[in-house]
Amino acid sequence: MTVLIVTFSQDNESIPLVTKAIEERGGKTFRFDTDRFPTEVKLDIYYSDAERIIITDGDQKLDLSEVSSVWYRRMRYGAKIPETMDEQFRKASIEECRRTVRGMIASLPAFHFDQMSHVDIANHKQLQLKIARELGLITPRTLTSNNPEAVKQFAQECQERGIVTKMLSSFAIYNDLGEELVVFTSPVTEEDLAELDGLRFCPMTFQENIPKALELRTIIVGNQAFTASVDSQSLQGSTYDWRKEGKALVQDWKPYNLPNDVEGKLFQLMNYLGLNYGAIDIIVSPDGEHIFLEVNPVGEFFWLEKYSPYFPISQAIGEILVNKK
Repeated sequence: MTVLIVTFSQDNESIPLVTKAIEERGGKTFRFDTDRFPTEVKLDIYYSDAERIIITDGDQKLDLSEVSSVWYRRMRYGAKIPETMDEQFRKASIEECRRTVRGMIASLPAFHFDQMSHVDIANHKQLQLKIARELGLITPRTLTSNNPEAVKQFAQECQERGIVTKMLSSFAIYNDLGEELVVFTSPVTEEDLAELDGLRFCPMTFQENIPKALELRTIIVGNQAFTASVDSQSLQGSTYDWRKEGKALVQDWKPYNLPNDVEGKLFQLMNYLGLNYGAIDIIVSPDGEHIFLEVNPVGEFFWLEKYSPYFPISQAIGEILVNKK
């Protein structure tokens, strides 16, 4: 019984946590770092009289017929292909890596945590908001647009609370050292509203600014939900996005009892999206309303487990991967 963990070489502590949970249950793991393929890791996919898929990483080799479960984590296709390569050829190589890896995963007759097709669909934030609203979850007023006039009108409609802007994609900017600088949720000022010409090159998403008593992260694993809360307003830098002060707040997360009706609707949302796993962000307003923001099908959990005994999330993941239920 072998679990294939598809990730990249710089992934975080969630990998050893889940690996340990799998081994405690008698399972084995094989780690496939997608950033090291094709420069360091070899992948052979045979379709002939017999079908075979072999991954070779140094002196480690895995015949994927031995794989019982797949944990689909983080992808960095072809990241170690030299930057000195001609740009068009490098892009072509990375795309070929992407199609090779995804095709290999899709072809595996194993339990998938979760199916790539389900993850792809669930990553559409507009779909999440639509289904969440239909299920009765409260969501912020939202506009995605490349139209400056529509954004200005939306700002007028939300004038009492103001608006914030965010990206639908996992967008980051890299500095000269190659360090990733995440683009956080940010307030939209009057000066911003006067300079919206850039929308003609890139649409953006705008939401009504919701006052926060607490911010929640709910991790759903199968039929279990683990919810933690943090007072993001305790630090000036995390007023609009707790991730901006994530390191400073990392030990401030506490267990939170999510109302049964809200939790039930979250499970309905997960069922609709076909997901076994999701990291869900929620705002608790000062008057006690729970406002759904989004679900990340491969969102993070490790810091909750690292600093608190109340969130055995890796154990729940390991149980599903080993028992395929």
